[in-house]
Formats: sequence, C-alpha cells, structure tokens
Amino acid sequence: MIHCDNLVKIYKVADLEVVALQGLDLHIESGELLAIIGNSGSGKSTLLNMLGGLDKPSAGNLVIDGKDMLKFNEKDLMRYKRETVGFVWQNNARNLIPYLTALENVELPILLQGRRRRHRALELLEAVGLSHRIHNRLNQLSGGEQQRVAIAIALANRPKILLADEPTGSVDTAMANQILDLFRDLNRNMGLTIVIVTHDPQLAKKVDRVIAIRDGKTSSEILRRKSYADELAEMEEHDHEDTHIEYAVLDRAGRLQIPSGYLDAIGIHDSNKIQVTLEDGRIILTPPEQAG
Repeated sequence: MIHCDNLVKIYKVADLEVVALQGLDLHIESGELLAIIGNSGSGKSTLLNMLGGLDKPSAGNLVIDGKDMLKFNEKDLMRYKRETVGFVWQNNARNLIPYLTALENVELPILLQGRRRRHRALELLEAVGLSHRIHNRLNQLSGGEQQRVAIAIALANRPKILLADEPTGSVDTAMANQILDLFRDLNRNMGLTIVIVTHDPQLAKKVDRVIAIRDGKTSSEILRRKSYADELAEMEEHDHEDTHIEYAVLDRAGRLQIPSGYLDAIGIHDSNKIQVTLEDGRIILTPPEQAG
C-alpha cells in the first residue's frame, strides 16, 4: 500500500536548510496496523504529512496505492485526499466544528461529496461506539468522545488509509487504550491500513509492527512475537517484557543506527568510534581499545 524509498525532505527556514528526513525507507502492506514512534524532531510528523498528501518529498520515491505521489499535481492531490486517505489529528479543532452536534459533524464531509449523508453518518458513529451521543454538541462530550467523532469524520470518505497523528495525546490512559482498541477493530472489520504516529512506545503492545525513526531515518522495527488476540488470551502481568522483538534496520549502504541505550550499556559515551569484529558468524560491537 505504501512504499517509501530513500525519502528526503529539506525545509528552508530563512537562509538555513533543515533536513527532516535523510533517506528514509519504509514499506507498509495493505490492511496493516502500524505505529511510528520517535522523539520530537525525529521526522515522524513530516513523514505523516507526506503520506497524507499535505507535503511533498524533496527527493526519493513515494508510491501509495500504486500511485507515484511525486508526479501528482494539485488536482491529483485534492482527489487523493478526498478519496484515498483519512486524517485524525491530535488537536480536535482541526477535525471538529464545535457548534454542531456529533451527527452534524460527521454528516458535513459526506454532504460535500454529494452523497446521502444521514444513513452513512449514523453507521460511522455506531462503528466508533457513539450511537447514543449523536445529538450531543461537542461541549457535552468528553475528550475521548470527541476523538471518536474525529475518527468517524476521517472515515466519512471511505478511505483506504487512515493516518492518526498522536491520537491519544490529549486523553487519559484508560481512554487512550479504548481508542487504540477502536483502531484495532476498524483495522480488522474494515480492512483499513492504519498508520499511527506517536511518541509513546507503549503503543507497541497494541499493534503488530512498530517503526522507530531517529534523525530522519528508519532506525529499527519492533515486531510482535505472537498475535495480539493470542496474547490477550494468555495475558500475565510478567509477560509484557517479551511480547515483541526488535530489529535494527540496515540502509542500502549497510549502515544502521544503534539505540543509545545499547551504547550506554557497553560504555560508549563521548566516542564516535566502535570496534567491529566477526566471531562465529556474529558481528560483535565493542568499545574501542584504550590507548596504552
């Protein structure tokens, strides 16, 4: 569904150039539920904006649903945003109109597409668990309920891809878990490809694959050892640590990013060198030998 190859994004700020993405590679299958994590400034939001058709790469290749995004004109981008992708923002104000009811908020984008809106809007609100709140205005809904309305709006155009930017950032832990469970249900029941961008590594417990981005590159992939359903069936409190396995990602030049915690563990703090040896078919990384 999504293929990013050697993706580069450079922003110009006054006379300065800021490199947000530095040759990022990423491939997402149709129907996959994926999280992208990274610290502030890592490039994850820049990537999401490109996937949403809100920004264009400076270099590299970006193909979504078989379409080359770098060849899109403004008309193509408008059609893509209307027909292929749905967006859920962390800030509800970007999705919602406060003086309308939940039902009216969801009806509006359907109306703009010239479709019969009432039945579809009711279906969507039921899908996100808000059929009992359809006539409530936004100030009568909790933060979590407002986010559910925002998700229903993002689904109004029947997208193939749902993008969510920090969707749990403004709610408490209990509501965050409910929203993430909702994403899993939508992924399973509608076959949606869902990409969630977050700074919260705890999301790994809810999705099957997590992409970690550092300094504008894909640094690692975290894969679930067993299905989430199987895990829930045999859940034990001490089992959380072993649910996923992490892989470092090699770029085309054979370079990889080693997590800073690993480097700290072997005592590399100020040096930019590391000793690499091959032993019994394993690549061993050790601190450089001290002089003398």
